[in-house]
Amino acid sequence: MSTTEIQEEKKGLSTFEKYLPIWIPLCMLAGVLLSLYTELGSVIEASSVRGISVPIGICLFFMMYPAVLNLKGSELAKLGRNPKPILLTMVANWLVAPLVGFALAKLFLADYPELFVAVILLSASPCTAMVLVWGSMAQGNQEQNVVNTSLNTVSIMLFYAPMVALLTGIQQIEVDRWGLAISVGVFIGLPVLLGLITRAILIPRKGEEWFDRVYRPAFGKISIFALLTTLVVLFALNGTTILESPGHLLRVSVPLLLGFAVVVAFNLIITKLFRLKYREAVITVIIGSSSHFEIAIATAIAAYGVGSMAALGTTMGLFWEIPIMLGLVYLAKFLRGRGFWESGSQVDAPK
Repeated sequence: MSTTEIQEEKKGLSTFEKYLPIWIPLCMLAGVLLSLYTELGSVIEASSVRGISVPIGICLFFMMYPAVLNLKGSELAKLGRNPKPILLTMVANWLVAPLVGFALAKLFLADYPELFVAVILLSASPCTAMVLVWGSMAQGNQEQNVVNTSLNTVSIMLFYAPMVALLTGIQQIEVDRWGLAISVGVFIGLPVLLGLITRAILIPRKGEEWFDRVYRPAFGKISIFALLTTLVVLFALNGTTILESPGHLLRVSVPLLLGFAVVVAFNLIITKLFRLKYREAVITVIIGSSSHFEIAIATAIAAYGVGSMAALGTTMGLFWEIPIMLGLVYLAKFLRGRGFWESGSQVDAPK
């Protein structure tokens, strides 16, 4: 494990980040109040280009860009050294989670196409950002974490649009496939390109230590504020809709919560059956159970509009994921204490 990763493991969440489960509902409430008592929603709705709100677009960029700063091509070359945890995570991300999400969406949301799509957008999007924090808190193998998030960043560009198109097509829900592909290109491809350019320019000049300790953390903080600002804006645009039909948010929450429970249980069992040791198992469980809510929100907005039920449905994924992932960290530590996995690490720390 590198010096930077060891420092991140010790540091864990900042004080502000620890209270994200509180900030998220507060931002939602603030958005609803702003929609009722101000003209903010109308102003934001007016500032759009081809159906995409400019303020939302800026926020989404700053949510995505910090995540791709973690992308390291050199890390992908290490996949062959210990492929089992990586392969199990990919199976969970690209097979188990999408199929579970589809089955539950079909069971509970067959008559609500936009909410159905919201669940698909969330379940088909493996996480590439916050899992670095969760893995650090759980004292998992951070090298594996970086490898997996780097691989996810690449694979989501290749598989996300086809997977969403396939699952929505089975349900005979019309989704603009070209629009979906363009969304992936804009909201993932562009940040990836700029992230790679940033690394290529700054690391030779400032050094990788400075990049990892100063530049990346600074944009990580901006990412959280952009995320919270996006929530305020989304709920400012949809406050009236929410108050008129709160049942929609509760309805989409049922398959989301059940999906988390099924996928987490699957990952716990599969890491146990494959005899992974704790530091590798916990990273596999965390990455395999989380979703890339940033791209899900961005795609929903691009496809259906910022005031759509699809956009609101994807925000509920964020609403539930933060406390669930925090709880999963503590559950993993509890299971480690009970000897659920073998202790130790399956790979030697890099020299």
